[in-house]
Formats: sequence, structure tokens, C-alpha cells
Amino acid sequence: MSAAQTQSRSVLAGIADDPLLEISGLVVETGPARRPIELLRSIELAIPKGARVGVVGESGSGKSMTASAILGVLPNGVRARAGTIRFDGRDLMTLPEREMRRIRGGEISLVSQNAVASLNPLMTVGAQIAKVCREHTGVSKQEAWTRTVELLDALGIPEPDVRARSYPHHFSGGMAQRVAIAMALICSPQLVIADEPTTGLDATIQAQVLEVIDGSVKASGAALLLISHDLAVIRAMCDIVAVVYAGSLLEYGPADEVLNRPLSPYTQGLIRCMDPPEGEIAFIPGRIPEPGTLGAGCPFAERCDRATDACRAQQPALRQLRPDHWVSCHHE
Repeated sequence: MSAAQTQSRSVLAGIADDPLLEISGLVVETGPARRPIELLRSIELAIPKGARVGVVGESGSGKSMTASAILGVLPNGVRARAGTIRFDGRDLMTLPEREMRRIRGGEISLVSQNAVASLNPLMTVGAQIAKVCREHTGVSKQEAWTRTVELLDALGIPEPDVRARSYPHHFSGGMAQRVAIAMALICSPQLVIADEPTTGLDATIQAQVLEVIDGSVKASGAALLLISHDLAVIRAMCDIVAVVYAGSLLEYGPADEVLNRPLSPYTQGLIRCMDPPEGEIAFIPGRIPEPGTLGAGCPFAERCDRATDACRAQQPALRQLRPDHWVSCHHE
């Protein structure tokens, strides 16, 4: 990677004097180098310290791929070709794997969408959490266990000293998700990434898990990157919203602005689907394009009722039109 790439700053970086995380021009691709298929197209993202940023979009939009790129755990055959991911002043894309292993779990942690599958069925949940704590903090075995029990207690797990000695299959979906949250928080990370953390849980348990994440992140002072297709969850949890579509950032700004005064036609469509006019069934015609089928224009052009020849010919630049509110659209 060139020095120019390493020093590049996200166009969104001005939202904070010293953002915790800033992604600039991130391109992720797969396939042969001579005919690559782009999965992320020059993604921009900024997370101020202590902020709660929601990333929203349809399935296949690139939300989870962006999280994988941040963590440096892209799937086999997928690679980051260009751009920078700067975290606390360091470009994660230039760090050796040994350093990334220290950052993952210690400074950046992940709450995945399938807690039971993410836990080792052959280890007690307490042993798994304590192991993460010891690996990243160097505390004694006893201190790691004490911290584990205290955190499980703080997250509302009854009889935490007893349940810490239980195996993952002894936990309900909601309780297993709390264990995953404990594992993500045990090292007091600066950034917590929650990737669809309530998928597969019923509505009551969803609310409880979100409340636990919200309270825990606020108490620790960590920043939160919440990935979801559910705008209601994003509205309840986040103070900044990023709207991603077909591997591109289409809108970014304060949650109140983006969700109540959206600029992008795509965001407007998502909000209509969430809260349609009385008596109507709202939907966005068509479907998200397959990777490799996009041309040079706006990725949403084929589904947008405002699209013109200019939209199909050139992808619009990300521009700030309101305070801290950016959009990628030729018509705004």
C-alpha cells in the first residue's frame, strides 16, 4: 500500500477532531485479479469516540462484509484491494496478523448474530470468557474468573458463579447472547461491533438483549457499530446512521436527520417500508443487484424512480448537504 493511501482520510472524518475509526475508499473484491468482482465499492465510514453508529441496508448490501474488513477476517478468496481502515491512529490494513490478533477481542470486539454457534460447545461459558480476558489483559486465572462472574452478574444472568460453569447448550438463545456480549466486553474494548445481534430471538428477548448492549456500551464508554436491517432497532439504539446499498455508502448522518429527513431515494424507500401510509403495502421494486453486475453509475439507479441517464453513467460523489449529513445522489 502506498504512503498516499496510508495517509488518506475519510470524507466523513470531519465529524470529529479525532475519530476512533475511519474508513476511506475501501474496496473489497473477489474472483481473479484480471476480472475482479467488487463487493465493497469505495466505502466511507467514520465512528467518533463513544458514538453509537448504525449500519443499515438490505441483505447483501455489504454491512457484514464491512465489519469483516475492519476485523481483518475476510472470507477465503475475498481481499481488500484499496483504501484505508484507521483505528485509533493505526491503519489496520497494514498491520501484521500478530498485531491484529491482539486488537481483535482486546480493542475491537464482536457480538455475532448466532451466539450459540459462536461459542465452543466443549468449554464452559465462564472458561471461554476468562480465556479471552487472560489472553488480552495478562491477569491471573483467578482474576479473570472473578471478572467473568462479575460481568455475567452485571448482564443479568442469575447465579452467575454457577452458570459460568455451565456449557453453551444449557443456555437459552437470549442468555447465550448475553454470554456473547460478556465475551465482547470482558476486555473493555474501545469499539464493539454488533452484527445483527437479535436475529432469531423473539421480540421480548430482542428488547432485553438490545437493552443489555445499550447499557453496557454506555457504562464502558465504548463506541458501538450496530449492523441491522431493522430501522426500528437502529432508531432506538443509534445516534448516527450509515445507509449501505450494493457495497456503497448512500447516506450518513445524525439518526434524527437520516431517519426523519432522509436525502437518498433509497433511504426514503426503506423508511416507507418500515412505516407505510395507512392502507398501503410499501416496497421497493426490484432487488439488490448481484455482485459483478453493476456498471459505473449509481448502484440504486435501476430501482430508483428518479433515475436519469446521468445516474446510470456515473456514481455520484458523497457530498455534505446538511450539518454532518452526507448523501450520494445526483438529485440532491
